[in-house]
Amino acid sequence: MKRHRAVLAVLLILAVMFVVPVEMLAGSAAAAESGSKKLIYDEAGLLSPEAYEELNELANQYGAQRETDIIIVTSNNPNNEDVMRMAEDFYDEHAPGYDKPHGNAVILTLDMRNRQIYLAGFYKAEQYLDDSRLDKIRNKISGKLTDGDYEGAFRKYMVTAYNYLDIRPGVNPDNILYKTWFQLLVSLGIGGLVVGSMVRNAGGRVTVSGQTYMDSSSPGVLQRGDQYLHTTTTSRKIERNNSSGSSDGGTTSGGHSHSGSRGSF
Repeated sequence: MKRHRAVLAVLLILAVMFVVPVEMLAGSAAAAESGSKKLIYDEAGLLSPEAYEELNELANQYGAQRETDIIIVTSNNPNNEDVMRMAEDFYDEHAPGYDKPHGNAVILTLDMRNRQIYLAGFYKAEQYLDDSRLDKIRNKISGKLTDGDYEGAFRKYMVTAYNYLDIRPGVNPDNILYKTWFQLLVSLGIGGLVVGSMVRNAGGRVTVSGQTYMDSSSPGVLQRGDQYLHTTTTSRKIERNNSSGSSDGGTTSGGHSHSGSRGSF
């Protein structure tokens, strides 16, 4: 009976290991059912056709799981408009939104003429991707934008927005407790302890204890001392702002409020 429990525990660990892939498959199915939407508007021509198709599909997949349109707009800005105004006008005119027109959406807008970036979150995204979180996303991708790695920057933006949209507002989304790899590691550790305990108990009762080989006639401490072993140094990565920028939410001409973050690259 105990061995059966051990086997069940092992199966539980394997199930935990496949939580993320299964979630991704579910998102793909949801995106397929709703139909692929155009979520990338690469007017500046920064992406190859292959990269465009792959990223647009990724945006549909992630958006279906978070019920939020994840949008990218690039422009050479021939009229030299303000990048924030460009993002707001895009939302008013295109009416994006996963749940409804003018609904849940996060938009990354690139002004290639002035090398400006603006991120805006609407409705659900305004709550889950507030000014502070949008600043974090912008800081994470600014280096890639500066280097001309637009595909890498867009992918990082999608993945980070996707992750942040699953973390309740008001907490630090970069806390290690919210990292998928950390959660899996903890689950595997707990599962390993459970399996080890079950296997150990399944082997029969242990009758030998510490007293079995102890000479009770000569107890006592013979010698005591301290010995220096080594020094341990720990380090952690500090996020640095690679571009000038500011938190700057607002309201569109159509009356839709949004969070915001702007900067240069």
